[in-house]
Amino acid sequence: MKRFITFFALILVLLISSCNSLNISSKPQINPINPPLSQLKRVTLDENIKIEAGETLYVPVYSHIYYEDQEKVLNLAATLSIRNTDFINPIIITSVQYYDSSGKLVKQYLEQPIQLNAMASTDFVVRRNDTSGGVGANFIVEWVAEKEVSKPVIEAVMIGAESTQGISFVSLGRVIKTQKNSKLYPSKQNS
Repeated sequence: MKRFITFFALILVLLISSCNSLNISSKPQINPINPPLSQLKRVTLDENIKIEAGETLYVPVYSHIYYEDQEKVLNLAATLSIRNTDFINPIIITSVQYYDSSGKLVKQYLEQPIQLNAMASTDFVVRRNDTSGGVGANFIVEWVAEKEVSKPVIEAVMIGAESTQGISFVSLGRVIKTQKNSKLYPSKQNS
């Protein structure tokens, strides 16, 4: 009996120590590899900056989807991922806007353009309980670069689970406008 109690105590100690080493907590953990938006370098663009490349992309996003003949709704969390694929040069993300199904602007994610270093990535999240975008929501993402760069990968990942139902899928960004060899910041050209 004494061996059983000793063995049980040893197992209990191992379980407790493994839980501590896993850093289990109720607070969300920030991934140190993918820094939060506030830690990315803010950039000021003006008429003196020569833009060599840039694009505006449309990224479809779904805040919920219907199932069982549109009688039930499954809410989805959406993550917009922007990945600089250039090995050497940074890109500048000038705008990230979230629109709802009727085309109304729901949220402007950037107050100022940010620099995304070579091979770096960043993301923007629409929480699962935020259904303001609707089934036809979208992101409009604008980026520019001062040198020719390989194009970034811009996509959205949607995921949702409820009871035994679960779904996840990716939506790719589509180029709707190209920016090349311009002296002006893209948004000021059209004004």
